[in-house]
Amino acid sequence: MVSTERLAIARLVHRVGFGPKPGQFSKMLKQGFKVSAKQLLNSGLPDYGDVKTAIGITDLGAQPKPNSEALRPYNVAKDAQLRNMSLWWLDQMVGQEHPFVERMTWFWHGHWATSYSKVYEPLLMFDHIARLRKHAIGDFSQMCEEMILDGALIYWLDGQLNTASSPNENLSRELFELFTLGVNNYSETDVKEAAKALSGLRVVKNSGLVTKEPRRSYSGATTILGTTANFESATLARFLSMTAACQSFIPERLTYRFISPASSMMSTPMKAAEQKKSSAHIIKKAFATRQIMPTMEALVFSESFKDPVNSQVKSPVEWVVSVFRALQITPSTCSQPDLLLTLLDTLGQRPFFPPSVGGWPADEAWLSVASTQNLIRAAQVIVSEGDLTPLTKVAKQERVDALANWLGVAEWSDRTRAAFDGALRDPARLTALAICSPEYLVSA
Repeated sequence: MVSTERLAIARLVHRVGFGPKPGQFSKMLKQGFKVSAKQLLNSGLPDYGDVKTAIGITDLGAQPKPNSEALRPYNVAKDAQLRNMSLWWLDQMVGQEHPFVERMTWFWHGHWATSYSKVYEPLLMFDHIARLRKHAIGDFSQMCEEMILDGALIYWLDGQLNTASSPNENLSRELFELFTLGVNNYSETDVKEAAKALSGLRVVKNSGLVTKEPRRSYSGATTILGTTANFESATLARFLSMTAACQSFIPERLTYRFISPASSMMSTPMKAAEQKKSSAHIIKKAFATRQIMPTMEALVFSESFKDPVNSQVKSPVEWVVSVFRALQITPSTCSQPDLLLTLLDTLGQRPFFPPSVGGWPADEAWLSVASTQNLIRAAQVIVSEGDLTPLTKVAKQERVDALANWLGVAEWSDRTRAAFDGALRDPARLTALAICSPEYLVSA
């Protein structure tokens, strides 16, 4: 039976760090869970410098008229920028030794889900993700203040259409339900009142500049969750972030994505004495100051994080990134980077393209027959250009255990070990089988 320590470290490296690079899992086993967790969590915010200039993300100006000769090159330029920023972000996920900030940025991308499919402006989407990265492990209230004035998010949720005389409640509704409070924690009246506070916003679509036009805005006090005040966008967002409902909701979302969608730890009835010692209570208490880093520390060091029952299925991006990290393949310089982006499309999860404002599904939603078949086909192509040294340098009889340490797998089942038997002499086939195995697709 796998040790508790090995299981915890396997979860840590896959759920909080996008999977290990070669040798990283073995190093973490020697360091122990506590040291490894602190090292990963305290890896800090990367300094990327002037990324926009480096990868060519620019303001392309207003879209040319439909029959204009300038329209085609304009769209080609947009496609090129989208490609560049998609591959750049995947490069960061794959390339960093401890990609905790990128892992958190990826989580927030699903939380404040905004899609290029409607926004259709690379600069706005790049800035959107940059804002999420800036606050990814920081102050949630500050994140809310900035995100409610984010050009991509406003455009995505029709915030620019919301005026005092013609209200549009899309942005206010999702601010309550998906971003800060959760369902059943607000009324329809609250939504309507919040829409007044958010009225009059304008987005310059090609640049992302957001302004508030007085003549289109509601003027006066609004009453939201029983509090009457002259709310503006940022003050409303901060107000909602500091409510008791928010203190429960955000820890619940973090638990859902980092511990298990199937976990009932946040809602299990308990006696008062038991509740104070529970993982749910400890994580929620850590979020009292709205600081994300202490909340993640409480989550990672909780008993629920280590509980064997709390399994987690890798999403397609998490699977691809973890495989590329193990095989030391850089997305932007692999043999077919465009095919990689197409693969993510096929698997149903590509950066900058959440399917709805609710974000991507989780857990067993990724385990369909069609999805598994696509993974198997993709695995064979990916492995063909990866570095298989961690397997080729060891004897045949040692490869199954070496494979587990290389990929950061807690333990192979007897059934999976039996499937490996016929591939021990073929490192490429053995690796392809391993990265499509239940033990790799499901994080313990």
